[in-house]
Amino acid sequence: MNSDTIAAIATFPGNSGINIIRISGENALNIAQSIFIGKNEKNINSSGKRIFKSRYLHYGNIVDLDNKKIDEVLLSYMKAPNTYTKEDIVEINCHGGMISAKKILEVILKFDCRLAERGEFTKRAFLNGRIDLTQAEAVIDIINSKTDSSHQISVNHLEGRLSQEINNVIDKLMDLLANIQVNIDFPEYDEDEMTISKVKETCISIVNELDRLIRTADTGKIFKEGIKTVILGKPNVGKSSLMNFLLNENRAIVTEIAGTTRDTIEEYVNINGVPLRIVDTAGIRDTDDLIEKIGVEKALNKVNDSDLIIMLFDSSRELENEDIKILDYISGKKVVYLKNKTDLESKLNLKEYNEIEKEIINISVLNNKGLDEIIEKISEMFFKGTINLSNDLIINNIRHKNLLVSAKKSLEEVLKSIDNGMTIDFIEIDLKDSMESLGLIVGKSVSDDLVQKIFNEFCIGK
Repeated sequence: MNSDTIAAIATFPGNSGINIIRISGENALNIAQSIFIGKNEKNINSSGKRIFKSRYLHYGNIVDLDNKKIDEVLLSYMKAPNTYTKEDIVEINCHGGMISAKKILEVILKFDCRLAERGEFTKRAFLNGRIDLTQAEAVIDIINSKTDSSHQISVNHLEGRLSQEINNVIDKLMDLLANIQVNIDFPEYDEDEMTISKVKETCISIVNELDRLIRTADTGKIFKEGIKTVILGKPNVGKSSLMNFLLNENRAIVTEIAGTTRDTIEEYVNINGVPLRIVDTAGIRDTDDLIEKIGVEKALNKVNDSDLIIMLFDSSRELENEDIKILDYISGKKVVYLKNKTDLESKLNLKEYNEIEKEIINISVLNNKGLDEIIEKISEMFFKGTINLSNDLIINNIRHKNLLVSAKKSLEEVLKSIDNGMTIDFIEIDLKDSMESLGLIVGKSVSDDLVQKIFNEFCIGK
């Protein structure tokens, strides 16, 4: 347990219905008793201290050191260890706005209390054993969720489903290591061949389990970060109109003047559960305009970092050199081909590109036509098969993926050593390496620097 007491404003700064100030630590109750005057002054003990019933809301006022009223509040006291941090916690609900919460926090910090660091409440929950590291990371993922899907994945992790699976594997490895240790220390009580056989059988099973989790990481990354989607096309083909169409708002300037979009515009959108990080780019063409030329270069650079290209053709115009250059540049990428302005007379001929002609989607941004087909195509490209987010365990954290890969590699080394007839003490080393990698996922063995790095991603007050 930590010996000091921390406090912070837990709600987002600005005008709102309420603000919440959170205090955690051994001095939390004393601070509450010192600054709160309840409407019912009968709740006083023999020492003159106010009595706070745990897990009840208490109505009254917060006062400063001169007994001057700051705000009318509701205060709740939660007694350790059944709290978020496993410490005494006090939460003060005051009126929204910047001033009340700030003044109350200033009074609190005049007592034996300091301002909490980023994520320190959740960090204490981890350090005090209430949650493990995967659950702590799930908290920030829930806060940052942009779609129902990414939220559900993170909720599954917060419930401990990933922790349970990882800990089950760690238990299996510990059992193997215990058998190996018995074999090394008391060879007369164990058959070496029986031990090796059990190690091989268990390692093959675990490798398959880890591989199943690793295969979900790409899907989890998409749900968490969104599909990095770049809209490409020659000038005035309807790229900005398409972006506005997908966002359902006038985010990008649209005119009939070619070259209107000079810079990249990035937005996040959730369309029917499919998360997209959309980048609208300058029209791709040769130009002497310095600013437009920079925009074209930035557009092409975005292609290299993209997960998906939306290539836009103008149905009312013939295939031009700009179209062909773009097609050459995006070769080998995942591409959704769209034919826009299908409400006009068609002049586009793609007979030299049979594969594109087969899969191109006809749309009319002007008439709001084609959105469902676009989303269906993207879902088909990235989400093969049916994903049941309520039941399927999906990895959405690159740290977890890398450690799972490391654990799997160590077990594959075990299997190679067995096939090569290596002695059992060599096998023991790789088993321990695998178990250590898995332990880093749930926080069984983790450095202070890594813990600090993880919780620095949180906001103050969480």
